Amino acid sequence: MANQTMIRLKPNNTISNKKAYREKIKAKIDKIDARIDEFRAKIAQTEAEGRIRYNSILEDLSQKRDNAEAKFDELQDASESAWDDVQQGFENAWEELDQSFQRALRNF
Repeated sequence: MANQTMIRLKPNNTISNKKAYREKIKAKIDKIDARIDEFRAKIAQTEAEGRIRYNSILEDLSQKRDNAEAKFDELQDASESAWDDVQQGFENAWEELDQSFQRALRNF
C-alpha cells in the first residue's frame, strides 16, 4: 500500500474512466479489509498487555478505513460537477488510512 498513488482523472473524464477508478478503489478497500483481518488474527495471539496496545491501533485503522469507505460511497454518487472535489476528499481519506496502516506495520 505504501507509495501507491490513486488514479487521477482529468477534468473531462469519461464514465468508463470513472468506473475503472471506482473498481480500483473497491479492490483497494477489499485488500485493506483482508490486511485488517490479518492484524485481528495476530492480535488474538498476543499477550494481554500487547493486545490492548494493538487493539487501539486496530481501532484507529478501522475508523480510517470506514471514513475512506464513506468517501468512496460519496464518490460513487457524485455528480459530474462534484466529481473532482469528492475524488480529492476520498484520496485525502485514503492517504490518512495508508499512513495509519504504515504506522501499524512499524508497531506490530
